[in-house]
Amino acid sequence: MPNGAEIIRDALNNFQKAQKRMLLFKEENATKTYADLKDDYISPKALLTSLGVNLTEIDKIKE
Repeated sequence: MPNGAEIIRDALNNFQKAQKRMLLFKEENATKTYADLKDDYISPKALLTSLGVNLTEIDKIKE
């Protein structure tokens, strides 16, 4: 079973990957793809927030 640090690490990786892809798709004006990726962004964001991780500096989407 993963420990807290592993859970945070994995969630951060997922969060950053989703953000990177969302920013690319937003730049390309791919609105449907952007909206589809939003779930991949929101889920790790919610998890990280519930674990007390401050996302102020790394959250580039601000949604």
